Amino acid sequence: MKNSKSLFKVAVIQDSPVFLNKKATVEKVCELIVKASSKGAKLVVFPEAFISAYPDWVWIVPAYKKVILDQMFSELLENAVSIPDDATKKICIAAKKNKINVAIGVNERNTESSNSSIFNTLLYIDDKGTITGKHRKLIPTGAERTVWAQGDGSTINGYDTSAGRIAGLLCWENFMPLARNAVYSMGTQIHVAPTWDSSDGWLNAMKFIAREGGMFLLNSCQAIRINDVPAKYEFKKYYPEEKDWINKGNSCVVDPAGNFITDPEIEKKKIIIAEVNLEKISASKRIFDVTGHYSRPDDFNFSVSR
Repeated sequence: MKNSKSLFKVAVIQDSPVFLNKKATVEKVCELIVKASSKGAKLVVFPEAFISAYPDWVWIVPAYKKVILDQMFSELLENAVSIPDDATKKICIAAKKNKINVAIGVNERNTESSNSSIFNTLLYIDDKGTITGKHRKLIPTGAERTVWAQGDGSTINGYDTSAGRIAGLLCWENFMPLARNAVYSMGTQIHVAPTWDSSDGWLNAMKFIAREGGMFLLNSCQAIRINDVPAKYEFKKYYPEEKDWINKGNSCVVDPAGNFITDPEIEKKKIIIAEVNLEKISASKRIFDVTGHYSRPDDFNFSVSR
């Protein structure tokens, strides 16, 4: 007989923010939370930097175009969240009202010091509307380092929720073997992977990571078109004229055996719903448990600096 506590639905959001508009994006987030809950989901995962934009301009605007880059950074900072603030409060209220756990990628101000740097942050809110934690991306990739600061190991944590034990890494952090090992060692049952990468190589990695960790994996990526970015932004001219989608999505859900539960969705804005059964996790770890009986602590030492 199936355990009702082990069998439930999850939701992955594949959509775009209201570009560099924190207030409107938060309203959209709350609407999507309502829709995910109405579909029976106990957990909803949003893409990387969903509030209020992924800074894709860092990859296309030449470094010497200082005026454009300064303007974009200023607007990204202005539309970043502080944790907590009015924006996070509204999301917490929506999570509590709809009895759903939320994991969402945000741009976060460093309110503990200058209030003028930005972290790429994964925010966790439980179904009681409580902020349970946040994770700051350990190291931004390539040109991302011109807008995002580095996080540290103190924010790598797992959280016990009504949807199992949840943890996550942002985008290419998932390529870091030791960061993954930290997630596995916490007994993670559902790994959330908000991302900007929508490549085939990324999808292969998602299947491998789910299999390696023996856990469910929720991969959430933005689906955003050129027209989703207001015409006033000068950086748009650096995209090819024929370009329609800035990012096509490819979000999906993967089971502990490394199989797609939901096939990757491309060029669609939608809420992806999947049913997970946590009992499959123990079956996947019977022969291979990477931080359990396969860890060989007599040969390898591992720790996270907190």
